[in-house]
Amino acid sequence: MTALSKSQIKFLRGEAHSLKPVVMIGGNGVTESVLEELNKALEHHELIKVKVRAEDRDEKNEIIDYLCSKASAHKIHVIGHNLVLYRASKEQKILLPKR
Repeated sequence: MTALSKSQIKFLRGEAHSLKPVVMIGGNGVTESVLEELNKALEHHELIKVKVRAEDRDEKNEIIDYLCSKASAHKIHVIGHNLVLYRASKEQKILLPKR
């Protein structure tokens, strides 16, 4: 997983603005089926929003870090309970700006 430049992150944040959350993490936390859905969504869309419902900020940050590591995805943006993740798929759909 190569690091993204600031301009690429800014571009992806703009692209994600109109997206609706496709994966939601609630009271059950992160389960195998959630990770499966997350990987499918990233492979299909590359850029997704995830709604993370957690009791406190530390728990939310732990969940976000865990999701990023398990999905090998880049954390693009977090605002409130919404997390934006990016992972390039085999057939790249989103053309990132040059560094």
